[in-house]
Amino acid sequence: MNAVLLLKLLAIFGTVAAGSGLGVAARRGWLGAALRKIDLAGWIARVTFGLFIPALLFRAIARLDLAHLPAPLLVAYFVPALIYLGVVYAIARRCTIPGQPAAAATRAVAATYGNSVQIGLPMAAAVFGAQGLGLHVALVSVHGLLILVLATTLVELDLARHGGTATLGETLVQTVRNTVVHPVVLPVLAGFVWNLLGLPLPGPLDAVLHVLGAVALPLCLLATGLALVSYGTQGDWRAAAVIAVAKLLVMPAVVGLAAAFVFGLSGQALAVLVLFAAAPVGANPLIFALRYRCLEGEVSVAIVLSTLAFVLTAPLAVALLGQSAP
Repeated sequence: MNAVLLLKLLAIFGTVAAGSGLGVAARRGWLGAALRKIDLAGWIARVTFGLFIPALLFRAIARLDLAHLPAPLLVAYFVPALIYLGVVYAIARRCTIPGQPAAAATRAVAATYGNSVQIGLPMAAAVFGAQGLGLHVALVSVHGLLILVLATTLVELDLARHGGTATLGETLVQTVRNTVVHPVVLPVLAGFVWNLLGLPLPGPLDAVLHVLGAVALPLCLLATGLALVSYGTQGDWRAAAVIAVAKLLVMPAVVGLAAAFVFGLSGQALAVLVLFAAAPVGANPLIFALRYRCLEGEVSVAIVLSTLAFVLTAPLAVALLGQSAP
């Protein structure tokens, strides 16, 4: 495996381990009695979801060069990916967990949302070079927007239905309101409006958003480590393994076959797309789970299992794609 990618994997595991160490220290009172009583994983997730991720998304969308996005690549990836998310969600809903209406959407986003930045970027650079990396970055630019917005809509609809007392019209109104006024969707919509108006980001504002956005990914990994301490033994390891397999093997196969035989993609573009889909479970699904207080242990275990397994599945994917590092 490429040395740069290996170092990235080690950095990810190191940050997760640091989060676990922080969780152990807090639970044993080494950091003070006050922290012993606080749900650190949940607290970090709320701050990350409420401040740092919105800053990251707004800045990314506001600065996005919409005119030069490779539309065929985006369509070939996200149409099957979103359908795949919907299918996983439908299957997960049939395996309902009493009292956890957010479970189906949580499992669906975990089986669909990959670590396309910390692992995906160095992997694409190592395997495909600058040209392939550019295609990968284009996918990254709208990855969170499409996957998280659909997952948020599904979970909010399930939560509204779970109430059981509202009419269909009231349920739809509540779902739309909760979906739009949401720390993922609202900054995305605001970023699009800013972008379409052609407004530049003032230097000081851009600098602040950049710093806030840069904090999001490390905090997600710290939250993963904290969640392993807080919820890891409560998680369903078999379900976590199923999520890992669905993300590492099933999703790239589904997306790749659809891109090749339905959308006619081939060559390097197809290879970039398949490797993008083959990334392990990202940290954002855990922040999603923590926000809705659902399957935190299962998702945190799925992240660790899929990232460990990626050491084996990544070389296999590269070999099957017939690509070599530049």
